[in-house]
Amino acid sequence: MHEHPSLDQFDLKILAALQDDGALTNQALSEQVGLSASQCSRRRSELEAKGLILGYRAELAHEALGFRLLAFIQVTLSTHNRDNAGKFRELVARTEAIQEAYALTGDADYLLKVTLRDLAELARLVNDTLLAHSSVAHIRSSIVFERLKDHGRLPLSMGPER
Repeated sequence: MHEHPSLDQFDLKILAALQDDGALTNQALSEQVGLSASQCSRRRSELEAKGLILGYRAELAHEALGFRLLAFIQVTLSTHNRDNAGKFRELVARTEAIQEAYALTGDADYLLKVTLRDLAELARLVNDTLLAHSSVAHIRSSIVFERLKDHGRLPLSMGPER
């Protein structure tokens, strides 16, 4: 059983504000949350120490940087055993184009999210990296036409959805 950390409304406000902008100074955070900058600093440090804030990073403009193709790839392994799964996980870890990877229930074994420059890069990833790997039996890729929602934020509010 997992322990749930005890968070008050100020902690939740701090987490929500940092989730929107991880570069907030403690002064700017204090103005949003309603605590002093020193209290925000102490609470932020505690949230980091508890492992509730994993880190901070810049969100890059993928299309402006030439990454115009987003695709999801379902992968089915050739055999289902620990060794084969380990080989596939190593492949995922060393393939930079794979941004996210999930082990699944259902028809496919894994779901990969990839961001690439164009169809040629997708073809190389599929044919030369994934299908060429001994652990992979079958893949099915889906190209994203339009992003309907992409924020990656956790739903921290405790009220009903609007």
